[in-house]
Amino acid sequence: MRMYDIIKKKRDGYSLTTEEINYFVENYTNGNIPDYQASALLMAIYFNKMDKRETLDLTKAMINSGDTFDLSAINGIKVDKHSTGGVGDSVTLILGPMIAACGVPFVKMSGRGLGHTGGTLDKLEAIRGFRVALNNDEFVNNTNDINISICSQTGNITPADKKLYALRDVTATVENISLIAGSIMSKKLAIKSDAILLDVKVGSGAFMKSIDDAIALAEEMVAIGNSYGRKTIAVVTNMDEPLGRAVGNVLEVKEAIETLQGKGPNDLFELCLVLGSKLLILAGKVKDEIEGRKMLIEVIESGKAYQKLIELVEHQDGDISYVKDIELLPKAKYILEVKSDREGYIKSINAEEVGKAALVLGAGRETIDSKLDLSVGIVLNKKVDDKIKINETLAYIHANDLEKAKDVEKRLKKIFIIGEKNIENKQLVYREINHI
Repeated sequence: MRMYDIIKKKRDGYSLTTEEINYFVENYTNGNIPDYQASALLMAIYFNKMDKRETLDLTKAMINSGDTFDLSAINGIKVDKHSTGGVGDSVTLILGPMIAACGVPFVKMSGRGLGHTGGTLDKLEAIRGFRVALNNDEFVNNTNDINISICSQTGNITPADKKLYALRDVTATVENISLIAGSIMSKKLAIKSDAILLDVKVGSGAFMKSIDDAIALAEEMVAIGNSYGRKTIAVVTNMDEPLGRAVGNVLEVKEAIETLQGKGPNDLFELCLVLGSKLLILAGKVKDEIEGRKMLIEVIESGKAYQKLIELVEHQDGDISYVKDIELLPKAKYILEVKSDREGYIKSINAEEVGKAALVLGAGRETIDSKLDLSVGIVLNKKVDDKIKINETLAYIHANDLEKAKDVEKRLKKIFIIGEKNIENKQLVYREINHI
């Protein structure tokens, strides 16, 4: 088998066989195929696409390129959740403890953020001492003990995906549904949970900008998951404005804690109820979403979900006083208020631009080696459809550099679009894809 023939075949629009895909993934991962040939194949795939069988074969080949994580020693039906990424997305920090408090094992291996703000691991590390690296025994034992573990991925899970993604990133071949779906699902399926919920974001602050593209990605990932024997559901959700009010690592941790205490923003809590009820159905804990929402609200009102976060922090060597008193979490030196110079209604808040503004402050990473400033970020005082008066506060900037804060203030005044009230109400959830 020759790589030249595989490239030519895909270039000419034909489907690759399982053997050809396995040959490519195995040999590229092992360093036997040069980047220039891998790049040529990726570009051919980008233009000519892959069918569902090819996409599943690619996913399986990437899973088989490294280790898998056996969770069979964990009692019960294990559930996992993945978000395709957005701005102000602290859902895992809230949803995980809620699900665990309902008696369902929530298992998640997360990555670090690259872009607007940090990832789940970066946020958890704002809590002093929190340890994101767990060995297999610790992961299993903690989950059996308290129904939740959130940790970093082991080094040898899907090495093919890591290598291919790095190449896609520099060859303009990222935006392909099959390649995106294969990348996400290979990492999820390598960790052998029983059920997976996918939160596919769409809008200005999401990777997928159109609803049609988001639905296509969701359908592709659900098909892969179910074909692989995993119960998989996807929900397409709105990311045209930031989720919740906080954008920035410590600020999102505070908001997550407040949400678990029953004091969080409505949209953030509602999304946790939507996603959480579906996870409980997948786990066989409830028969429908009404029963699921009732159970989730109960664990918030009783304090059980908040207590579960404390247990998670304690089991992973974090200082629980930081959860019990959020004033102990790192604080920025300056807090600037952004005032409105117009009256009317908030028509839109471009989530991507808010994320870029937070990046200026140091809340995110320009490159994988960039150092995060966990304390900085933006807290929105107004959301889309809210009424605003002249001189009323639009947002608060948390910064350690005054010049950067002033730059972000100018940006935010342009990002908040003020005018007549929107005719249509904003929508949080667009579609559920469920082919079980």
